[in-house]
Amino acid sequence: MATVIRLARAGAKKAPIYHLVATDSRNPRDGRFLEKLGTYNPRSEPEGLQIDTDRLEYWLKTGAQPSLRVSKLIDAWRKQHQTSTATSG
Repeated sequence: MATVIRLARAGAKKAPIYHLVATDSRNPRDGRFLEKLGTYNPRSEPEGLQIDTDRLEYWLKTGAQPSLRVSKLIDAWRKQHQTSTATSG
């Protein structure tokens, strides 16, 4: 079973909200998933991205491959939280 971390679309027509999910690669985009890892709202200012870092790290350590877009979101989220931690501490 090849596990991937990808976006599953939710929300209304023309107002998407995405869930970051760990799922089997054979499942459809909005189909069954193993675990919900966070949410992404591209329409909010600034982009609303929430990630459960403990569970994300668990799935990455077990070999789950993030999709291209998810890997870019994770990198941006890590950069944002590194700078906010550095400036507050």
